[in-house]
Amino acid sequence: MAEPDEAIRRSWMRCASSYGLDPARPEPAQIITSSQLREHKERIDEFLRVARSGMEQLYKQVASLGYVLLLSDGEGVTVDYIANAGGDAELKAAGVYVGADWKENHAGTNGIGAVIAERTPLICHQEDHFNVKHIGLSCTAAPIFDPRGDLLAVLNITAMNSPRSKDSQYLALQLTALHARAIEDANFILRFGDQWILRLCRTWAFAEVSGEMMLAFNDEGVIVGANTTVRRELASAGQPSDWIIGRAVPEVFECTMDDIWRAARGVGSDNSVMTADGQNLYYLSVRLPRRQKDLRVIFQEKWLPSQLGAEDHAALDSLAGDDPVMQRTLEQAKRLVNRKVNILIQGETGSGKEIFARALHKSSTRARKPFVALNCAAIPESLIESELFGYAPGSFTGGRSKGMKGLIQQSDGGTLFLDEIGDMPLHLQTRLLRVLSESEVMPIGAEKPVRVELTVIAASHRDLRTMIADGKFREDLYYRLGGATLYLPSLRERKDIGFIIERLLRAESEAQGGAASISSAALEALTRYSWPGNIRELRNALRYALALSEDGEIRVQDLPRELVLPRIPAVQLEESPWPGRTAALPTETPAEPKGEELLRLLRRHKWNITATAAELGVSRVTIYRQMKRFGIVPPNETH
Repeated sequence: MAEPDEAIRRSWMRCASSYGLDPARPEPAQIITSSQLREHKERIDEFLRVARSGMEQLYKQVASLGYVLLLSDGEGVTVDYIANAGGDAELKAAGVYVGADWKENHAGTNGIGAVIAERTPLICHQEDHFNVKHIGLSCTAAPIFDPRGDLLAVLNITAMNSPRSKDSQYLALQLTALHARAIEDANFILRFGDQWILRLCRTWAFAEVSGEMMLAFNDEGVIVGANTTVRRELASAGQPSDWIIGRAVPEVFECTMDDIWRAARGVGSDNSVMTADGQNLYYLSVRLPRRQKDLRVIFQEKWLPSQLGAEDHAALDSLAGDDPVMQRTLEQAKRLVNRKVNILIQGETGSGKEIFARALHKSSTRARKPFVALNCAAIPESLIESELFGYAPGSFTGGRSKGMKGLIQQSDGGTLFLDEIGDMPLHLQTRLLRVLSESEVMPIGAEKPVRVELTVIAASHRDLRTMIADGKFREDLYYRLGGATLYLPSLRERKDIGFIIERLLRAESEAQGGAASISSAALEALTRYSWPGNIRELRNALRYALALSEDGEIRVQDLPRELVLPRIPAVQLEESPWPGRTAALPTETPAEPKGEELLRLLRRHKWNITATAAELGVSRVTIYRQMKRFGIVPPNETH
């Protein structure tokens, strides 16, 4: 942003030297005809709709201060304005009106005219105006550029009466510049709604939401537009401001189009990119175009190498923290995802076998193909055959008239997940074995088989070897399914339970439209529990606790009672975390703090009862009761 007073000095020099204006002989305001105004508006008609929304937002903040909002086009003609009712005659006489022409060559130094020349936000305050008729005004203006860097419009707020000090307008300057940039970026997104938009930010936490730096590129990866911040950040010596327009993204940044594709899909462990000269590092996200064209075609044919999925293990990496057993399992999984082998997942009920299977699918070259799941224990035996193999038209009474494509056919080229495979009836095991052996499926009632490209991930909590010995599971099917066997540890065995709690809590709280935290006492209670139901039980417990928590923080009293009560000592307290049940607090929290300790905690938390109760894992009622018992009185209640 240029030094405002220096910009005003240059404007005065232009008015006097270049335009031959005399401040002692002011020119009247120039108002163009209605037909001319219509032409000016029609040239930027789509932009005006965007700008109006931003102007209304700004006006809400400055209306009570007596400001008038003006929007001029790049030629200095006012094409829109917002003002309080009344005073139109005064505004029109001063040129603060729709159709007024604010170019310096006849209006002299003013906010809009100076911004057109200087291309930077500035304040033109009272005596800064060249025309004596405008000395009573205080104008604050900011430029709005189009995606190629050409001046598109000027946003201006004018105070008809303002304090003498120019400092009084600096807040107005910040507001005007902020809303001008917001209008510019909204117009950018509208203009390139059918193109890809790359967002860049110096801070990774804001990459997904920040519109500070945006450039648009087409399906070939060629940059077709960039906003002001990008042009300024990537300015190159001796180059015009729009030098990056027409260049491929990898020419400007140290990346490949495959890196951009990963960001567009939201995968990969790195979301940063460096400029080609190695000078600047940015975090990035990619906004997909809004269009009817099938984006998958672009992903597959233009940007996606056939082996890309083999390197993309983000879905698997998200499943574990620092647990050594899970890390070994994940390393095995990464080597297996694209091998021509079926995978058998073994693990206790609720240990996350289907989530693991979906992560295997997402990390494979089959990721764009269907993932089809069947729980063999959750569907009646009489329906498994038709669900799995499908049936031809007219195969049986009550069937669909056109027949039905079975799950095996639906998963062609993708992944078929058979959960609780140990519950599949023996006669269907035989048919499934034939499908796996011959890579073709025979729907019920069909005359010829259908060729399929099949990859199966099966899962079971049962000991299938014992079932083989008992004659309840086919040995040949076991070896056909278990080309590789991966074992999931139970939740009580895992060393990364804190990571799992955090991940599930974040997912559940976001699903409920908010954010949540957990007290140290509640977290300790969760980590000490044995979790016979594994991750499924933990997820349900967090959902329950979130529903009961009052302020988004889960405390011990919010947890399901079965998680805490089994470890509560027999000593009874007056206060129970659960209505209708007399019980003590968990052993990992002090059952009854001594007076000195309670006083110390209250002072440390600045007498915040809720925070003190959370640290102790008790209710606020208990804290008040103990304060009364030990004669502790908050400082603001002493007499």
